[in-house]
Amino acid sequence: MYYADEVIEEVRSRNDIVDVIGSYINLKHKGNSHTACCPFHHEKTPSFHVSREKQMYHCFGCGVGGNVFTFLMEHENFTFPEALEALAERAGYDLPKQEMSAQAKKQADARSKIKDMNKLSAAYFHYLLKTEHGEKALRYLKNRGLSDETITKFGLGYSDVYSDDLFKYLKSKGYKDDELKDAGLVKFDEKYGFSDCFKNRVMFPIIDMNNRVIGFGGRVMGDYKPKYLNTQDTLVFDKSRNLYGLNLAKKSRRKGIIFCEGYMDVISMHQAGFDNAVASLGTALTVGQVNLVKRFTDRAYLAYDSDDAGTKAALRALEIMREFELPARVISLKPYKDPDELIQAEGPEGMEKRIDEAKSGIMFEIEILAHNYNQEDPQERTEFQQEAAKRLSLITDPMERKNYVDSVAKQYDIDKDSLKEAVTHYGITGAAKVDASVFQEKKRKSPEEEKEQQMLKSERLLISWMINEPSLFDKLQSEISPDDFFEPVYHDVVQALFEQYQRDGKLVPASIINHYQSKEEHEKVSAIMQQDFDMEIPDGEKSKVITDLVKTIKLRSIEHQMKITKGDLVKQNELITAKIHAGKLVIKI
Repeated sequence: MYYADEVIEEVRSRNDIVDVIGSYINLKHKGNSHTACCPFHHEKTPSFHVSREKQMYHCFGCGVGGNVFTFLMEHENFTFPEALEALAERAGYDLPKQEMSAQAKKQADARSKIKDMNKLSAAYFHYLLKTEHGEKALRYLKNRGLSDETITKFGLGYSDVYSDDLFKYLKSKGYKDDELKDAGLVKFDEKYGFSDCFKNRVMFPIIDMNNRVIGFGGRVMGDYKPKYLNTQDTLVFDKSRNLYGLNLAKKSRRKGIIFCEGYMDVISMHQAGFDNAVASLGTALTVGQVNLVKRFTDRAYLAYDSDDAGTKAALRALEIMREFELPARVISLKPYKDPDELIQAEGPEGMEKRIDEAKSGIMFEIEILAHNYNQEDPQERTEFQQEAAKRLSLITDPMERKNYVDSVAKQYDIDKDSLKEAVTHYGITGAAKVDASVFQEKKRKSPEEEKEQQMLKSERLLISWMINEPSLFDKLQSEISPDDFFEPVYHDVVQALFEQYQRDGKLVPASIINHYQSKEEHEKVSAIMQQDFDMEIPDGEKSKVITDLVKTIKLRSIEHQMKITKGDLVKQNELITAKIHAGKLVIKI
């Protein structure tokens, strides 16, 4: 949908980027910006910066960045119009009614059709479950202890044994082959044509935060492989940013969110009264899922399978949760394999007791370490204590660290003073592993490539200076122009900055990003605008730095023009004069 620039800017200005992003992740104020571990990639040291002054964000680790629209497009998988509408609603601003552009209408129609097809498919699968076709699947669910109420609550269903059953059903509703394929409901083979993605499976509809069916999980009833199958990523479904059962768990009055590994675990937990249970969608826990959960709770529990794979998954999940400051505890399910088995054997009371006794993530990790070493062997016991000290050294709060040192020393019969000394040692020296990439041989660039990279860096840095200190525009507008910037995007940004400053007498960098609507363009422009948040150059040296940057860019531009205007004596003379002037240029700050 097309909206005028004035409307887009009005919506953006009504949504402070720190407030919006702060509602998704925990931002910490630092200097002129707010920082956090990036919500879009896994990192231990915060490199994600949000500037209230510029109304922009940028991650110096993975490169994502933009304004408040970009964040919603990236975090919620929204299109630009959807992000605009969501922020307008947040601000209580009524958007004017507009006609969609052809491209926006095409994409909106595609997303809408996928949602409609998923809704129809879910209803069809649920219907089949109650017919003779789904008798075996229904018996399986009943044998797992599920009630009719629970089956209906989760919309469980069955995909028939026929390879084209759903395909024919949705075709009868008027949907086209490519539309069905894009929805992840059918697949195409050159030899056999179109067939259903799900066949002879118990079906679990995956529902998003707005109660829309966005995909499916299927558990096979026969001997087919794989045993579990999920919808591929589509325009409406990103498995790394959704959680099974969260649409229900977010309404729970119980404290925290309980993470399980499987759909049946979640359903069993809900039926037993633990309606705060969720599960990832066939993958290990992701950064996006942790950020999603943090919107609804300040604590998490892990109820992963008690086997080796479940233990490894829990350790990975704890690492991510720790980096995003989501306190987590681990529920012991032993001697049972998963939450479903435990509930079947001990009932809701047994699960409640396990939750009350859940270990903190740190104590769980040290317990795993203890099991990995022979405590009767002096050397291995020493190695265990060293590893435990390294883990405890990562705790930044002094009081919390002391309490854990006391508990670990007592539980594992370690001399408390020795453990404390080791923890302090590792806290000072650091126990982090060195990134192997630093040992890789760097590919050498040619002199020409090096020169070009240095020139682009100069252009980038000058733009950053101009944004950080708008007063430079009065001093630079007679010395340099957008045409002196070779990189096309840099040229466009500088032109927009000059126009904005001349028109309004001030800069609003975030509004310039409004002219771009793809996430890729937002990231590229934001990277230019946020080259540095803090420029720590002594005032006495600023004039020289700015002068050198302008000279470098201007002289390169003049040399380029001299090459393409050979033979034009008048133009050549003008350029020679300009070159002499640029060589003598001094910009006083």
